[in-house]
Amino acid sequence: MSSIDERVMQALSTVIEPELNRDIVSLDMVRDLSIREGTAEFTIVLTTPACPLKDVFIERCNAALLGKVEGIDQVRINWDAQVPTDRRIHGRLDVPMNSIVAIASGKGGVGKSTVATNLAVCLADAGASVGLIDADILNPNIPQMFGLGSGRPKVANNKMQPLEVYGVKLISTGFLTTPDKPMIMRGPMLHSAIRQFFTDVEWGRLDYMIVDLPPGTGDAPLSLAQSFPLTGSIIVTQPQAVAVADAIRAAAMFDQLKVPVLGVIENMAGEFFGNGGGEAFAESRDFPFLGRLPLAANVREGGDYGRPVSIHNPDSPAGRAFRQLSEIVAARISVAMLQGADVIPINIIS
Repeated sequence: MSSIDERVMQALSTVIEPELNRDIVSLDMVRDLSIREGTAEFTIVLTTPACPLKDVFIERCNAALLGKVEGIDQVRINWDAQVPTDRRIHGRLDVPMNSIVAIASGKGGVGKSTVATNLAVCLADAGASVGLIDADILNPNIPQMFGLGSGRPKVANNKMQPLEVYGVKLISTGFLTTPDKPMIMRGPMLHSAIRQFFTDVEWGRLDYMIVDLPPGTGDAPLSLAQSFPLTGSIIVTQPQAVAVADAIRAAAMFDQLKVPVLGVIENMAGEFFGNGGGEAFAESRDFPFLGRLPLAANVREGGDYGRPVSIHNPDSPAGRAFRQLSEIVAARISVAMLQGADVIPINIIS
């Protein structure tokens, strides 16, 4: 006869992870099982700290165990998280990053940097370790978005130390020059600057490296994709046709660079710009539609004054939308990595 531990694990093997459609035992998400006085206590190791599915796991684990396994009358679940590691990053970069995600747009003015900022701070607020590279070398906006216009990185052991705010580690050319001084660079200089932001900065271990690209299909995304293994890209667009037309070009660029598109975000939706253009574009290319963000004054004010709306107005419609978006994006990153062949399995992540 099998032990009660074996029967509990067998019952938990019927619990399916909703995003990956595999059971939580074969995914090695169940750890540290102990059974005392009728209580089964164990840890579920999520694939992201920003996972929105804890209630689903609780419901499914209770349904699998209570009344199904003799001797178990209570379930206690603890939580941990380990973001899967993209093996290509692990093999090519001497930088401990689990994933690199580019935030892109076909045209300027669609709120790409606002999305990158709020996505990064939401992931960090959920408990993930997050870095953000401002790869818009010529027109950096990230310092202002984080309220760090006068910040300057320190240097130690021949490496720049990223600035940190809201739990996010940041680097930008905006920290290295004054706002009234133009950044004038040719393609090779842009390429070198982007590489240095990866290799010459003391990032420490990161779950997510978010890269805020400049708009369009120029040197920066090409340099990034050729130099570093990207886990994927996210395309930000407004709903109207002219923005979607440029987003289509951005998607075609990532096709040529063989960088997977993790999904499309429709930003500034509402009465002024309309609704649905980004979602229709995603459906036309069979990309995941990650969400729709409203056009709201507090989003603009947050960017102007370095107070991200998702942190300073979390209960506003825009704040809630950004937080939900971060959970969806984190899930898409985990799914993309765990379904791919170039992923280090979760059970050997240190």
